[in-house]
Amino acid sequence: MKQFINNLFFLAITSSVLSLGAQNNKVTPLNKIVKPSRTEVILPIKKTSFNNNGKCKERKQGGNPRKEAGYLAFDGSMDGNRQVDPQIAVGGGYVLHGSNSGLIIYDKKGNFIEGVSQNCFNKGIDPKLFFDPHNKVFGFDLWNPWDKEKKKPVNISISETKDPTQAWNTYPVPAPNGVDGGGISYSKKWIGYSFPGGKERTFVMKMKEAKSGKPATVYHFPGSLGHPVATQDKIDDLYFFQITRQGGFVIRRIVTAEDGSPVCELVAETMPKLDHFKWPPKSPQKNTDQLTSSGDRNPKNLVLQNDYIWFSHTININDRAAVQWHQIKTDGTIVQTGLISSEHSNYIQTTIAVNKKNDVLVGFQETNENMFISPRLAFRKAKDPKGTLREIVSLGEGKGFTDGVAWGDYSGSIIDGDNLKDLWTIQSITDDNGKGDTVIVKVPF
Repeated sequence: MKQFINNLFFLAITSSVLSLGAQNNKVTPLNKIVKPSRTEVILPIKKTSFNNNGKCKERKQGGNPRKEAGYLAFDGSMDGNRQVDPQIAVGGGYVLHGSNSGLIIYDKKGNFIEGVSQNCFNKGIDPKLFFDPHNKVFGFDLWNPWDKEKKKPVNISISETKDPTQAWNTYPVPAPNGVDGGGISYSKKWIGYSFPGGKERTFVMKMKEAKSGKPATVYHFPGSLGHPVATQDKIDDLYFFQITRQGGFVIRRIVTAEDGSPVCELVAETMPKLDHFKWPPKSPQKNTDQLTSSGDRNPKNLVLQNDYIWFSHTININDRAAVQWHQIKTDGTIVQTGLISSEHSNYIQTTIAVNKKNDVLVGFQETNENMFISPRLAFRKAKDPKGTLREIVSLGEGKGFTDGVAWGDYSGSIIDGDNLKDLWTIQSITDDNGKGDTVIVKVPF
């Protein structure tokens, strides 16, 4: 199979909002300063341990440490369907794994520690996870559209320490008229969450309050500020990134006012001359005419590292799904762009991780007429030629075809929050029944 990992110099996108779904695409007006539209104080649901002192039913999944292509690998969730939505966060000597079936803790050697269902964290679906290396805590969200009060709360859960087996605080933040598909991230000072639907589609909280379990002030902003960026740089400001319908970049950040409240600043608004902009086509699978979703142009995660914003996304190259990745300055200037594409295969569902040296890992999956959905990664060292990745690494081969179009947020890539050097990825792989099992892999740098 002929694979191309080429240099690109421009990006073309016409989407309106990153990773926040296709619905309700209104965005915050491009004012230079936007203040919160309202605030509210949320009381936490406190737990002294991950499994609530044994009150939560154990969910045991995964483990089985081994080598894949020479790298440490182990299983994550193995009972998923097409919508397993895997994510991971790494720090404190642990790997925290979340999916639509629950949350699981492993040690960094791949051994199962403990697991629970989402019911243990006030219920919900589609967890997005992070480890904040500044405050040494884990965090994740759970979207609950089925609550009896019809507030559609977003449950924001933050550990009190770097040990995820210990105390947690969960804040049920109402999101009226909201729609599933949000993104969560952090800076040294702030937690940020954006989601589609409703008039207020972004809120921020102070990490210090959430970590300590105090009643937390939630600051709601009108419209969407964009997708929150994992602010790995040691700064208080929390960045948000947005792509407009016309393919422009809008970069905002939350800064702290004199009274301690958050204020949104417009950092940059650019209109680069972009080449590739088509949404990726659905992708073929072996032994079936059923096509599967490839992802979209909207990144599932973004990273601020060494004052650069990094992201990857799926696009259309000659009617095949391909992966594209980017490094841009905070003023919106493109530094480098790279492509993973093939004339004979499809690359789908991508995420990116970047370490403190600007080494990069891109995680994704591959599928085509002669292949089931299979996990892959590619990486680059900071010294490598711009726009290039090294050879694609196979993390296993799928065994069956999916029986539906849906194949959602099934990719997660993250920095190791302990050493800020190693990079990790979790990717889905189809089992004999075409269901979404998962593999977690560590790439040391």
